[in-house]
Amino acid sequence: MAQDRPRYGEQPLAQTVAAAGAIRRLTGLVLSLEHEHPTVDAMLTQIAEWESELAAAIPPDPTPRMGPDGDENQRVYLDHAFDIGAYNPCFPEYTFDHLDDENASGRVTFPVVFEGPPGLVNGGYLAVFFDCVTQHQSCAARRTGKTRSLTVTFRRPTPILTELRFDVVRTESEDRVTSTARLLRDDEVLCIGEFNTVATAPERLSVVEFGKRRAARR
Repeated sequence: MAQDRPRYGEQPLAQTVAAAGAIRRLTGLVLSLEHEHPTVDAMLTQIAEWESELAAAIPPDPTPRMGPDGDENQRVYLDHAFDIGAYNPCFPEYTFDHLDDENASGRVTFPVVFEGPPGLVNGGYLAVFFDCVTQHQSCAARRTGKTRSLTVTFRRPTPILTELRFDVVRTESEDRVTSTARLLRDDEVLCIGEFNTVATAPERLSVVEFGKRRAARR
């Protein structure tokens, strides 16, 4: 299915994917420190050097490069339709066990970086999670578009560091997609996300006109 699905942006580099997981794990460790640690001082010095080196390697214009005539001085736009958490540490990672146009299910574990109340996931991240999985399904189904509404109903606190499961039921009309997603611990429903979007074919979405990644400079 991944080979046939439409592309809504360039694919992340393998380095970007590897870095996302490492940055997320490292942030969780730093957040868990009880006292200052010399390794963090060394990190801060090294990060400043890395920032300078990477800033010199990216396009000067942070505007995303869109369209066939996109300016090479603009930033490459990465595909935000599928698995954003795989390459962006600010988004949750999840795994689908089943995915079709009408039903989907999978698993997710929220690490320390998504903690709000003690031992629990911040509610805003749960809304982000529901946005990710429902749009992932609709993008794979080739019918999605602008968000009309996203409503999250919280039934029970959602724990971090615990494997949870989710399911999604998706219906489609001529101009609307409606998705209802549940997050569960065993058989207990923790929260529900109800998501409504405009039903649009991929070729009518602006993100399919993203500018291609520029050739590597020698």
